[in-house]
Amino acid sequence: MTSGASPSPAAASPAAASPARSQARFLRALRREPVDATPVWFMRQAGRALPEYRAVRERATLLEITRDPALCAEVTLQPVRRLGVDAAILFADITTPLAGMGVAFDIVEGRGPVIEHPVRTSADVAALRPFEPEVAVAPLLEAIGLIRGASPVPLIGFAGAPFTLACYLVEGGPSRDFPRTKALMHAEPETWAALLDHLVGATIAYLRAQAAAGAEAVQVFDSWVGGLSPLDYERRVWPHMRRLFDGIADLGVPSIHFGVATAGILALQASAGGDAIGLDWRIALSHGRHLVGDRAVQGNLDPTLLLGPWEGTEEAARWVLEENDRRPGHVFNLGHGVLPGTDPDHLRRLVELVHDHGASR
Repeated sequence: MTSGASPSPAAASPAAASPARSQARFLRALRREPVDATPVWFMRQAGRALPEYRAVRERATLLEITRDPALCAEVTLQPVRRLGVDAAILFADITTPLAGMGVAFDIVEGRGPVIEHPVRTSADVAALRPFEPEVAVAPLLEAIGLIRGASPVPLIGFAGAPFTLACYLVEGGPSRDFPRTKALMHAEPETWAALLDHLVGATIAYLRAQAAAGAEAVQVFDSWVGGLSPLDYERRVWPHMRRLFDGIADLGVPSIHFGVATAGILALQASAGGDAIGLDWRIALSHGRHLVGDRAVQGNLDPTLLLGPWEGTEEAARWVLEENDRRPGHVFNLGHGVLPGTDPDHLRRLVELVHDHGASR
């Protein structure tokens, strides 16, 4: 069994060495400290909703952008300049590190990542290479340094969670019900554990490298974990997630643990780790806060509302803010990513509404 790259020794990252930047409202909110206004950023804020991004895509694919430090930095900073958000998030895909494990894949327009040779046997897992971020994603790490030098707001690094990455690897691409993944989980538990073990090691190494390069917070995206029952999550995923968050606990940067359709496993998810827990729109923010306990929360506007009239967005955004009741430890976000076709002016207007709501107590 290959367990992935082991965590490198903790390094004094640029993120941890800047007292002035550590007082940014986004980072203060993650630490559950009072802020002058609720911080806001959007998942997929650097993407298809922005005309300047579409202009870049006319000359470069997504993978080409992530392999060009200057272009990656440009795309990452586009929403900061246009929308006035309180954080930038590194432009990449959650499947980006897979190439460094020897996995051939392509990102197909309109479908998403497609794996050339799915991972479905113990031999497939054993063939995965240890992940060495300084070699595998060197341009992305260089981009982090460029962004840190130019961004007026903190930079978020990120990674896909092991379960979500495993779904792509086993299914061979996006899936609605993950039948092959669940079958492997139950029929071959040792193979499943070996796969998750490898992905945890790789994810720890990836996030540590991003923090060392200058990321000031990190987010773990478990986009597909809401497809699991509480039993499967607790017994077959939770121990691996706990090891992941233990492996980045000494980085000196806050972590955000996000999943979609996770209301049924939210308390379990929070107990696995993360300084802040992301909430999607299927749960009231006040109820989510109750379930996750002593954590900051992030969310949780339904992203589809931004495709409709502004009045619907405004009503729901004010409800989310009222649900928080000005308590420290809230980062406003969507319950998932910005959808194609979203009007950037609506996003900018939403940022202004959130900021105008006022300070936390």
